[in-house]
Amino acid sequence: MRQGLRVLGVAIRAEKAVFAAAVLFSSVYGAMTVASAWALGWAAENVVRPTFARGEAATGVIVLGTLLILGTALLKAMGVAGRRYFAGVMQYRMQARSRRGVTRQYLKLPLAWHHRHPTGQLLSNANSDAEAAWAPLAPLPMAVGVIVMLVTAAVAMVVTDPVLALVGFLIFPAIALLNLVYQRRLSPLATRAQQLRADVSEIAHESFDGALVVKTLGREDTETARFQAKAAELRDANIAVGRVRGLFDPLLEALPTLGVLAVLLVGAVRLESGAITAGVLVQVAYLFTLLAFPIRALGWVLAELPRAVVGYERVQAVLDATGSMEYGAATLAADAPARLEVRDLSYAYGDFRVLHEVSFEVEPGRTVALVGPTGSGKSTLVQTFVRLVDPEAGAVLIDGTDLREVARGGVSDAVSLVPQQTFLFDDTVRGNVTLGLPIPDQEVWAALRLAQADGFVSALPAGLDTMVGERGTTLSGGQRQRLALARALARRPRLLVLDDATSSVDPQVEAKILTGLRDAAATSAASTVVVVAYRMATIALADEVVYLEHGRVADRGTHDELLVRCEGYRNLVTAYEREEAEREALESDEEINA
Repeated sequence: MRQGLRVLGVAIRAEKAVFAAAVLFSSVYGAMTVASAWALGWAAENVVRPTFARGEAATGVIVLGTLLILGTALLKAMGVAGRRYFAGVMQYRMQARSRRGVTRQYLKLPLAWHHRHPTGQLLSNANSDAEAAWAPLAPLPMAVGVIVMLVTAAVAMVVTDPVLALVGFLIFPAIALLNLVYQRRLSPLATRAQQLRADVSEIAHESFDGALVVKTLGREDTETARFQAKAAELRDANIAVGRVRGLFDPLLEALPTLGVLAVLLVGAVRLESGAITAGVLVQVAYLFTLLAFPIRALGWVLAELPRAVVGYERVQAVLDATGSMEYGAATLAADAPARLEVRDLSYAYGDFRVLHEVSFEVEPGRTVALVGPTGSGKSTLVQTFVRLVDPEAGAVLIDGTDLREVARGGVSDAVSLVPQQTFLFDDTVRGNVTLGLPIPDQEVWAALRLAQADGFVSALPAGLDTMVGERGTTLSGGQRQRLALARALARRPRLLVLDDATSSVDPQVEAKILTGLRDAAATSAASTVVVVAYRMATIALADEVVYLEHGRVADRGTHDELLVRCEGYRNLVTAYEREEAEREALESDEEINA
């Protein structure tokens, strides 16, 4: 309960004016609810009873009674409308604020933090958790207004008849006890249900993201069963929550009804003895009938508190996460190729160290190939060049400036990375190249030509305006890679990093791309290039090769030099050529035999 009230306090402090307006209208609703009971009692005493006694009633009294009832009803309706409007504004503003905060934090947190948290969980934090955290805000103003109404009603009942009021007040301790039991039973169930929502989201995301693997390997039934099992757990958890709420709501609604019956029973005796009038009995009894629904509003807030606490804590865990990247105030030059220096760089995933004191330099305008067997740390190393992750020891410097000292946005303005796994948005070719930047079409075409992508883009039905589909499904793997390369080139980076970014491209096209990048050194599109490569023809185009083994720089030099003196390098780069030669020979034999 204390945790839930603290969560509500956060929202109230954030939206003071909106909450005050919602409570004001809710208070009008509560006051008019009590006033309607008084108006009904007045009408019963001054209109209904005289009519039965004399067979007629004065017109003025009838009009006054009608105006009292209609006036209180109109003000009550205005209170309901205002309360709901401002409660909705408050709730949705807080949900939007949480979602924005979570998303901003995702962007601030380093890639290493994201590696430790499943995507499904992150989606759940930004969606269902943010929604659950502020679910109680919808009934909260009404609940506050109910308190005003209860106080007003209590005063009115005590003033009208203290004995009947005392009889009716017996229900409030029962409601408090019922809420206490309810909270203790529901809280752990709500916590489990909220966690299972994240688990279901995680499995769904994995299945959709890996749809190609699932379908090609015939794993549809397995994935369906995996999702079904977790969904069944969520169903059972929600049913358990529903059982508790289903038991609580009828009991909460029944208590005011029992209070009404008790008031009528005692009131009938007092009416017969002449202690009270019929109007007083009607007024008090009607007040208790009106209290049944508003008291449920308190129950709605209490019912949502356990789930709200869980959602808030899960959202807050993201907002409080440590590891956010710190930025300095340094700037990088806007023109000319960059000088890259890697100085004693080390990095580890948990207890597993992948890079050990790596050091080398890349002079401006030169092309360097990073070569090494699988698991040697190449992809991790190039991630440090664009500051997706920070080294735990050592530093990456551009033009002598440590990337950790560069102002926010400075690294991305100077460095572009084309990763192994190409991602395209469900947008046009132009949209995927520019990503919203005001880049003229002529510069887009220049980047496409340099990436050897202008040919197939020109052949598309709408050229630059052709939609490529989700993740670029309408394009081949090589075409997607060339668009991703054009996206990087359109920004005219001073340092271009290619992490095996042309693996799906034909060797001849790849050679043209790298040759074009080398020839661009004398133009405004000049860049220093670092390329992770395996093909010998590609590596041979580089000015220098840095060979990694087991996370260390095993050797460096030109391609020809390493072929002569480094056995590991020679075996690695010639393995691909041998495989290609063997495959071509096998295909040739099959053609001859056919």
